[in-house]
Amino acid sequence: MKKVAVEEAVGMVICHDITRIVPGGFKGRAFRKGQRVQAEDIPLLKDLGKEHLYVFELREGWIHEDDAALRIAQAAAGHGITLTEPAEGRIDLVASEPGLLKVDVAALSLINNVEEVVFSTLHTNQPVSAGRPVAGTRIIPLATREVNITTVEEICRKVSPVVSVRPYRPLSVGIVTTGSEVFSGRIEDRFGPVLKTKFSELGSRVMGQVLVSDDIEKTVAAIHGFLNQGAGLVAVTGGMSVDPDDQTPAAIRAAGCTVVTYGAPTFPGAMFMLAYIDGVPVVGLPGCVMYYRASIFDLVVPRILAGEVLTRADIVAMGHGGFCAGCKDCRYPICAFGKSS
Repeated sequence: MKKVAVEEAVGMVICHDITRIVPGGFKGRAFRKGQRVQAEDIPLLKDLGKEHLYVFELREGWIHEDDAALRIAQAAAGHGITLTEPAEGRIDLVASEPGLLKVDVAALSLINNVEEVVFSTLHTNQPVSAGRPVAGTRIIPLATREVNITTVEEICRKVSPVVSVRPYRPLSVGIVTTGSEVFSGRIEDRFGPVLKTKFSELGSRVMGQVLVSDDIEKTVAAIHGFLNQGAGLVAVTGGMSVDPDDQTPAAIRAAGCTVVTYGAPTFPGAMFMLAYIDGVPVVGLPGCVMYYRASIFDLVVPRILAGEVLTRADIVAMGHGGFCAGCKDCRYPICAFGKSS
């Protein structure tokens, strides 16, 4: 710390808060500890009676908190991320477009193991909207050794972006709703409106919905009908349980699909099926998707729309965090549901 004339302090870092008092109007911090003095600050400092300032001297090989945060954030940010200006030594990473948040959790742990560095994110694999802050970083002291920052940069160079937003692919979606009670009109379909809303929120369009009875051949024909029309995803609803009358899993297999999984370690959503036919995903959705604010749909479909080809290992990993607490006011995705990594 050294004392310098205020005119000579441009570019230097203030060592203490400076208070401004306006009688009858304002009392508070005008300049914060750690703030770098700009040329335009000089008149106000003089108005505050400051002819000299105590400033921080950066030793060789050390870096100021604002510069450190900027370098960390720039090294970690990938597609779909913008950065805020430094504020009290912290920079936030913000989603610049809607999509699926991707966080390299292993790299994040390595970064946070670097001395005096902190980097915090939302959970990976969750939908985010444009303008939403998804991560933040800073160093703990006012300055740190530059080697700490170069270590972080080296970690980031060795991996895919630590934090990125993967945009959704706008797909045309076909809905096949099974069930004799719905097909006959005895019960009103409730799946269609729910799925149309959910797919629309994710940037995709429902191209149509076909109602069929509990008949394997008719379900297969409906699936193939949408595929022939160019559907990028087919959602088959109803008939997903082990009841003998529920033929949806058998129909998806009979359609020629390669099944990734029948069953998911999630509640709600255990009776979910994921399959692919000629690269097109076909999802068998259990009834819980109609009734729950968050379900297996919200854990899987956004990842599919973001271009991921999910494996059985991806589904198995959902067991950790896949137990919905059933909160009265659902706050998904700002909750633990589905946060397996």
